[in-house]
Amino acid sequence: MFKALKPFRRLWPQAVAVTTLGLLMSSPALAVEPIKIGLVAALSGQSAKSGEALTRGLTIAIDEINADGGILGRPVELIRRDDESNPAKGMLAARELIQREKVTVLFGGLDTPVSLAIVPLANQMKVPFMGAWAAGTSITQNGASDNYVFRVSAMDEIVDEALVQYGIDEYGMQKPGMLLINNPWGESNEKGFRHALEQREMEWAGIERIEGSDLDVIPQLTRLKNAGADTLLMVGNVGPSAQVVKSLDRMGWDVPVVSHWGPAGGRFSELAGPNADRVHFIQTYVFTENNSAKGDEVLSALKARYPEIQSLADITPAVGIANAYDAMHLSALAIEKAGSTDGTAVRDGFYAIDNYAGLIKDYSTPFTPEQHDALGPQDYVFTHFVDGSIVPVKP
Repeated sequence: MFKALKPFRRLWPQAVAVTTLGLLMSSPALAVEPIKIGLVAALSGQSAKSGEALTRGLTIAIDEINADGGILGRPVELIRRDDESNPAKGMLAARELIQREKVTVLFGGLDTPVSLAIVPLANQMKVPFMGAWAAGTSITQNGASDNYVFRVSAMDEIVDEALVQYGIDEYGMQKPGMLLINNPWGESNEKGFRHALEQREMEWAGIERIEGSDLDVIPQLTRLKNAGADTLLMVGNVGPSAQVVKSLDRMGWDVPVVSHWGPAGGRFSELAGPNADRVHFIQTYVFTENNSAKGDEVLSALKARYPEIQSLADITPAVGIANAYDAMHLSALAIEKAGSTDGTAVRDGFYAIDNYAGLIKDYSTPFTPEQHDALGPQDYVFTHFVDGSIVPVKP
């Protein structure tokens, strides 16, 4: 397992290089400066599994790219920093990777508040910032006239529409209650939920905020129950989402829970307890026993690269792996299209991508100046935890 440095340490940065990098650098024809890819993500704490998943997806893609000769004849090197799910630390880490390490593309992690802190810096420094997890709508739709932010992941505005429709189709939802993390990610989803419900002329029982530090959310749940909520629409990462399930258990309230993908980012099934499977949440990809040819290929590479992966349960959360894998290959194509590592040229290179047969889907013109999100509602799947593994609700 790679060891990440905290951005504020005054030490020579330790690069995280894929195994094929040494082979490439040893070749006289390729003894050149590597192209550096940066990752700022949660590598510690309750959401550390998200950072691990992103690392694995990027690493498998970089292994493939380097085995094929690198990008522009140069090897690719991955450098990681731990943002600890803290926006200030994430922004400092991003600045260090951009200014000191000179990364060509910077990847972001799980937390929308961290990504939102990095967006202005990426646009100012003219360095492409690739979102591989955080779903906040305003990450890519940030209002910048010169936008360098792209995403291969879900987007809140579209996810919220899908969650509302799922609640109606699966549970006959008529009066949902919202449980939203008290940060910009929760605010982003409140807008999306309100819009989706208003479009259907549906009322909601209430909107309650939850904190990452909450150990008991019975008061919020009680208010929603008393207001007549028949389904819960939940947005929160691992910790608060687990507390919702445990609080529901203590209340004895058997209510459907339809969630954004926060529970997938860490030890949710362990923290939430035996009823973790009651939460149905959205994903962009899940490894199963019946994958596509590309899925089997990537799964085999994961098992070879990481011997600790013995079963499908060991690659949770697959969404981080898949998003990062496809995003890295798309980034490589953008750099090839640019013909250089110049930030503006690479940004324009993303617009020049025609097609890419990816893990999540086959991409066709995934990015345009007006559209910086490569995935849409047709790319989502609903899942839940079963015996510690994330599996589709409907196989």
